[in-house]
Amino acid sequence: MATQESGPASEPDPEEFALDLLDKAVEGMGGQSRTGQHEMTRQVVRAIESGNHLLVQAGTGTGKSLAYLIPLIAHSLNSNKPALVSTATLALQTQIVGRDLPRLLKTINPSLDRPIDVALVKGRANYVCLHKLDGGFPSEEPSEGQLFSLGEDTSVPHLAAAMGGPSSQLGKEVLRLREWAKTSPTGDRDELMPGVTDRAWRQVSVTAMECLGAQKCPVAEECFSERARQHAAEADVVVTNHAMLAVSAFEGLAVLPEYDVVVVDEAHELQDRVTGAVSGQLSVAMVHAAASSMRKRTAITVDALNAAAAALELALTAVPSGLQPNGLNEEQLDAVDQLREACRAALSDSKGDSSNAADGGRQLARSRTMLILELCERLLAARENREVVWFSRTGSFDPQQGYSQPDDAAPALVNIAPLSVAGKLRDGLFDGHTVILTSATLAIGSAFEPAAGGLGLLGDGAPSWTGVDVGSPFDYPKQGMLYVARHLPKPGRGTSPEALDELYGLIKSSAGGALCLFSSRRAAEEAAEAMRERLEVTILCQGESTMAALVKQFADEPDTCLFGTMSLWQGVDVPGGSCRLVVIDRIPFPRPDDPLMTARSRAVAQAGGNGFMSVSATHAAIRLAQGAGRLIRSTGDKGVVAVLDSRLATERYSSFLRAALPPFWTTEDGKVVRSALQRLAAGHRS
Repeated sequence: MATQESGPASEPDPEEFALDLLDKAVEGMGGQSRTGQHEMTRQVVRAIESGNHLLVQAGTGTGKSLAYLIPLIAHSLNSNKPALVSTATLALQTQIVGRDLPRLLKTINPSLDRPIDVALVKGRANYVCLHKLDGGFPSEEPSEGQLFSLGEDTSVPHLAAAMGGPSSQLGKEVLRLREWAKTSPTGDRDELMPGVTDRAWRQVSVTAMECLGAQKCPVAEECFSERARQHAAEADVVVTNHAMLAVSAFEGLAVLPEYDVVVVDEAHELQDRVTGAVSGQLSVAMVHAAASSMRKRTAITVDALNAAAAALELALTAVPSGLQPNGLNEEQLDAVDQLREACRAALSDSKGDSSNAADGGRQLARSRTMLILELCERLLAARENREVVWFSRTGSFDPQQGYSQPDDAAPALVNIAPLSVAGKLRDGLFDGHTVILTSATLAIGSAFEPAAGGLGLLGDGAPSWTGVDVGSPFDYPKQGMLYVARHLPKPGRGTSPEALDELYGLIKSSAGGALCLFSSRRAAEEAAEAMRERLEVTILCQGESTMAALVKQFADEPDTCLFGTMSLWQGVDVPGGSCRLVVIDRIPFPRPDDPLMTARSRAVAQAGGNGFMSVSATHAAIRLAQGAGRLIRSTGDKGVVAVLDSRLATERYSSFLRAALPPFWTTEDGKVVRSALQRLAAGHRS
């Protein structure tokens, strides 16, 4: 039999091809080759080729974005489905699409067979609704808009500022939005500079539930959101966020295109972000607002809805805030059941006919009623579906203080969230897709199991996965020092005088340049006030300006200090001498009155496990590592991480927590630390 001596060129080895692209990208972007980056690229390629899920920890400075984007791009060249990248925040999502991918593609395009098409997918509320802009929906009433903004990317401070502004300012913002929408190619809120208040944005946007849908909307062909989704279906790489991934996995809605591979960046946030995206909240005020909207927009009788609201209000009178371990009581369940039936009747009566198919007001009213109906269904089946129920109360927002204080006299809010998202993630995310999860803080020590368990990768029927730590380019023992103030009293309410004295000594020795991270806004403010009285360096405090402005001033002024809370624990990237001291006031355990964490701890204990270690300690370890990770951001950085919580030295769980931290040189000797800080300060000024 004759043999064929020559033939078409064989396909390049996927691993070699990806590594070659990586080298070209690093060289073209003026960077340096890193061992961890190459190893991560190899591992991601192997996961994609094998279909095996991968958890990969890549320390700060590894260059993990390139390490996963290049294998995804290489895979997309021969795939008939787009590859997905999911981030925890819209900010990182925008960074990848607006900066990382364009720079990367510019360097590697000559080595690719064809151009790579990138798409960005967000929730509908992030885009201008052209039908609403044209008057297809009624103007948003401020109170109703806030009540039904569940699941949107909003914040209490923004809402408070918007509500306090004069109506003329709102009008100016909406007018600017209308002009901007005429020329914007995307209608994406993040591309509007400067931005507008949430109240103004609500005037030109709709949620997914409020949307008329492509079949009914008269401007569906021009719809910014629909065009973004159509683009995503045809793209090679699609960038989205964890909230969209949650909706896709939990509700099975086609909010994302069909995909075969997804990289979950900031994967340590996935469980919390998914939980937040599928949590719900019901209040009497929501029912009254929905009834009012139904009466105005559909002209139906809403007596049943108002009666159900009164019954719910009576059932929630004087209920204590906090976890309801057995769910709602009989009276509350009856009230919720009555509300469910009233919602069903209202939705049936308000269907209308084909002549008002594009009636935005009707759709708005029905969507609000549908949301309440869905919440009622969940609350009635909470025990069966292992969902957690708790009561909470709102408080008034104080712009000076920067936070809300719950008002015991305020009406109760009924909250519901899944006890675990593991099962849904296993079925909706890991089944049928190859998933790569990555973060700088994904393992505790060398163990990936704590993170894997919360995501559905442990237990009977769990899919196979591999955990890999590709290390960090930093020499932590030589660049950083971990100081644990063993002599301080255990943290109690507020910050102790001893802890304030310790903080003073550390900042004085370092001559500023300190990022001080606190467990609460009040603790940060009290410490900032105390240090301003005792130190001559500039002390900035979260809430006194925008986060971006504070971080910029901190980075630009080497001797300035920045005090703040959890958003600073994960959101500050200040390489160089401006951040030579990171102070953490206490171990970031969940609040002891956190209903969801309490319920999850109890569930682990009831199953024979250690609820504290599985839930609270794991939560604290990941966040402690995130906070400590603010110190060393480049190979030239040096400094001290100081933890003012003696429990990190004295309690049995301390070794578990410390295993999550970078391998700094460790001491409990304050004199040694203060001397090192003085040398750092002197070297910084010379």
